[in-house]
Amino acid sequence: MELWLFIGALAAVYLLPGPDMILILQTGSQQGHTRALATAVGLAVARGLHVALAALGLATLFASAPWTFDGVRYAGGAYLAWIGLQLLRSPPVTEGIDAVGVGRLDDGHRRAWRRGLLTNLLNPKSLLFCSVLLPQFVSPGEGPVLLQFALLGSLLVGIGLLFDAGYATLGAALQRWFAVSPLRARLQRWTFGSLMIGFALRLAA
Repeated sequence: MELWLFIGALAAVYLLPGPDMILILQTGSQQGHTRALATAVGLAVARGLHVALAALGLATLFASAPWTFDGVRYAGGAYLAWIGLQLLRSPPVTEGIDAVGVGRLDDGHRRAWRRGLLTNLLNPKSLLFCSVLLPQFVSPGEGPVLLQFALLGSLLVGIGLLFDAGYATLGAALQRWFAVSPLRARLQRWTFGSLMIGFALRLAA
């Protein structure tokens, strides 16, 4: 099993801009570090579910019944578009919002977690990514296939969580910059909102 090649492939994918990255950066820059981390945990749970679904062969269902893939794709696109519209209408950036709810899970953290979960879970491309990438690094001659799949899936989720934690920190660092002026706050809303709607259109198309 070429483990370092697998890790390098994951790093390259997680460095590419996508709805997951944009969502965490936006959450961190508007709602603070802890809520961005809650979003990251939601994304990690969704990736774990995608790994399990890939192991069960759900991608085969998408291939044999394309309408199921299209259904999930349209639902995911609609959800991303809804998030984008919510971002465009969101309240101004407030520096220091993390002071509210520190040390406990409040409604804002739950919403951030749920948003991260659904953003990734409703993206069928994430499932196909797991279904295509993981089997390439599984070798029946190197031990139980299920154990190898579990190891690779754990690395996929864990490395993704590390990258997302870094993006959460970066987003939180941007919070102070955006909070300085109303113009920057509007820039934050329109930039992240427009990017999310763009990803929605790309997914639906």
